[in-house]
Amino acid sequence: MQEQEKQAETINTAEQIVTNASATDAAVNSAPATDAATPVEAAPAVDVVAQLEAKVQELQDSFMRAKAEGENIRRRAQEDISKAHKFAIEGFAEAMVPVKDSLEMALKVETPSVESLKEGVEMTLRQLSAAFEKNRLTEISPQKGDKLDPMKHQAISMEPAEQEANTIVTVLQKGYTIADRLLRPALVTVAQGK
Repeated sequence: MQEQEKQAETINTAEQIVTNASATDAAVNSAPATDAATPVEAAPAVDVVAQLEAKVQELQDSFMRAKAEGENIRRRAQEDISKAHKFAIEGFAEAMVPVKDSLEMALKVETPSVESLKEGVEMTLRQLSAAFEKNRLTEISPQKGDKLDPMKHQAISMEPAEQEANTIVTVLQKGYTIADRLLRPALVTVAQGK
């Protein structure tokens, strides 16, 4: 942007010089000829005007090119943002596909034993945990006696307990954060005041 402003200032300055040179040239041409040197002096003024007009044209051209380049950069940035929004969950989806595959394979087993079901569920849970970790989805699992944090916990009820008031008695449901942003608070019960 600053480069465009400098170019615009240069163009304005060059246009002022051309205007001044044209006025000077007109004054020289309208002055009465006193000797033979006047046409020779007028020739350099015409050369200066031509040079300045060429410079103005060159600066206008570079200004238009810079302006077009700026528009292209803005358009490409908008396209990149659009693609980022569109495919933001692509990594998470890739991590979840193996979990779905494991669950489908478990359903295909004709006569599963309790041990094989338990083993399959544990493996699927490990896959799911790895997918969560890869995508910075972390668990909020407070312990009994922890202080209630309203930014991470949601108290469902208060119950009498032999512990300090506003401390967690039981965790009803774990909470989750995604990249330090709360996705779901942990649902807890808290101790009443004694």
